[in-house]
Amino acid sequence: MGKSLCDNSPIANELYQRAENTLGFEFRKICFEGPEDVLTQTRYCQPALFVHGYAIAQILRANGKLDGLKAALGLSLGELTAYAFAEVWDFETGLKIVAERGRLMQEACDAAKGGMAAVVGGTLDEARKLCAAFDIDVANLNCPGQIVISGDDARVREAAAKAKEFGSFKLVKPLVVAGAYHSRLMEPARAAFEKFLAPIEFAPPQLAVFTNTTGKEISAPAEIKAALVKQVVSTVLWEDCLRGAAALGCSEFYECGPGGVLAGMLKRTEPSAKATSINEFADLAALS
Repeated sequence: MGKSLCDNSPIANELYQRAENTLGFEFRKICFEGPEDVLTQTRYCQPALFVHGYAIAQILRANGKLDGLKAALGLSLGELTAYAFAEVWDFETGLKIVAERGRLMQEACDAAKGGMAAVVGGTLDEARKLCAAFDIDVANLNCPGQIVISGDDARVREAAAKAKEFGSFKLVKPLVVAGAYHSRLMEPARAAFEKFLAPIEFAPPQLAVFTNTTGKEISAPAEIKAALVKQVVSTVLWEDCLRGAAALGCSEFYECGPGGVLAGMLKRTEPSAKATSINEFADLAALS
């Protein structure tokens, strides 16, 4: 993860070295070599996603691909990457925030056996009734027809097995995740994260950014800080974030990070928008 960027881009190589110096562990080795079961641990995965996405965005900026940029937004951890790119904090400060968020969420994952499931089809009201019946939470509203539920693993699996009794769901599939993100099981992480963020100074963003907690544009530093704390346990309103960016006039989007899942969500939300997913250096080279 990120190796082709570092091998071919001085910008990425410098950022990955700065990240290793900041984090105090073999960050580059874990990103480039794994093993996968280590890299996917929340404490490592979140810094890895942050640096990877930020590096791609900075390479795009340096190559003139982001001229006229109107907004930055991200899903869950990606929201923190968007704030870094919008200069709410500098790279090292953002990385420390991400690393602590990942550490605290890892602790919450270890303390309670949580799970998540993707809900395809059905309505939000039906998903809420399903969650209420099994005492779990709606974690993500990703795009039309796709919702994620989260909570105690056994309850999530039971909800998935009996979902069709509660609505017009086409499929409810348990996800392979480390814990119950964006659910009440993350409350210990939320409380500790709030204390950690309290003394850190945030700056007003230099372009439009959106918070997952409301799906709306946000600009006041104090409100951004409060939203980041709340985001740990609240529903991610990603569909609303995408619609908000489109309402600003955004018609072309770059997905900076692994895979192309967000591009697919964009197409289901705003079919006329153009989405380009960038993961490896070859994806960047293909743009020029």
